Amino acid sequence: MTETTFFETSRSAVQKAISGAVAHHSAHLPPPERAAEFGAAFARFGDARVVLLGEATHGSSEFYRARAAITRELILHHGFNIVAVEADWPDAAKIDRYVRHHEPKPARDEAFARFPTWMWRNVEVMEFLDWLRAHNEPLPAARRASFHGLDVYSLRGSINAVLDYLDRVDPAAAAAAQRRYGCLTPWQDEPAGYGRTLLRGTGDPCEDAVAAQLSELLDKRLAYMRDDGEAFFDAAQNARIVLAAERYYRIMYQGSRDSWNLRDRHMFDTLRALLAHRGNTAKAVVWAHNSHIGNAAATAMGWQGEFNIGELCRTAFGADAVLIGFGTDRGTVAAATDWDEPMEVKSVRPARADSYEFAFRKSGLARGLTDWRTAQNGEVAAVLREPMLERAIGVVYRPETELASHYFEAVLAEQFDAYVWFEETRAVTPLPAGHANGMPETYPFGI
Repeated sequence: MTETTFFETSRSAVQKAISGAVAHHSAHLPPPERAAEFGAAFARFGDARVVLLGEATHGSSEFYRARAAITRELILHHGFNIVAVEADWPDAAKIDRYVRHHEPKPARDEAFARFPTWMWRNVEVMEFLDWLRAHNEPLPAARRASFHGLDVYSLRGSINAVLDYLDRVDPAAAAAAQRRYGCLTPWQDEPAGYGRTLLRGTGDPCEDAVAAQLSELLDKRLAYMRDDGEAFFDAAQNARIVLAAERYYRIMYQGSRDSWNLRDRHMFDTLRALLAHRGNTAKAVVWAHNSHIGNAAATAMGWQGEFNIGELCRTAFGADAVLIGFGTDRGTVAAATDWDEPMEVKSVRPARADSYEFAFRKSGLARGLTDWRTAQNGEVAAVLREPMLERAIGVVYRPETELASHYFEAVLAEQFDAYVWFEETRAVTPLPAGHANGMPETYPFGI
């Protein structure tokens, strides 16, 4: 037997063992459109403080509908009151005002109007937000579930939010903030240019100015919070984002590892801030890509020095954090060919024969939940500790270079606590830009 034949035989045996264990121990799931029935299968995770729900792509309808159904179950029956997503804070704040029945604020931009618009401006998200708004309506304000963004990219939006807040509560402080943020003004529309300028040595860093602004805002917290604690929390978070974004764009050309770690550290810190803000009864659902919510220490990312929000949650919360990955074999996906290019509906190739997705496909499950936290599922955990390839499709999908562009090595049993499988998926349905006909002015994507 040649060495190649030996490894192929060994791989085939591992795949067969995984497929058999998954088929035997997984719960069959209905279509996620049957939200109550689908979500009920996830009641087992209701005792956690944080449940992180992944996705293997940023553009598959089933992933969004599944996360919506699971989140409904956790909110309705298990006390969860925060939905935190891989999105910019100012955009999500517009949505939060909608779902919690707050008065809309004048806005300079529509929510989620920046590439990739389809990631959050889609029918699947809209239907969940409408459900969340209806759920919240009869509840007292303190018990309403909130919706927030965790990401770091909103340099312009966060600067504007801080200035708008200070204009209302402290015009003199607003003038000082305008001067400090003036250092970043030339880069608000193209923040990557700030990093390029510093790299070339043709500009001065703005770190001290934005750090001073955050410090001054926090120094006045007691006075500001007496007026409106919720508004102050929003402004302070935006000031933190400006500081994190300045650092992110300053180091982005120095290496992908440092910028990735800064971004995920910021997302984790934002999640912790949200939990602290909502108090002792706070419980959060996180929506983000598998690459963020799975434990990075069990993947090639972690082996190369990157960490993520899933790993940080595992360290901080232990068993009170549940990490749930999602996967698919084939279908269609909403994605672009390159950054800032138009969205296309692309065909997803069937999974490679040396991947976890291939083994799940061979299990015969059309839709399933595989949970290996319990002792009776020890067989699943054991076979899923064999390192294999796993696929990740973000907002960019390049099928022609799929192995190099979208596969990485991982140990699934240590990356996640459970896995939601869809053999076939289809692309999300994007919403058109602009205000929808017949929708009230508070409609979340038309504020």
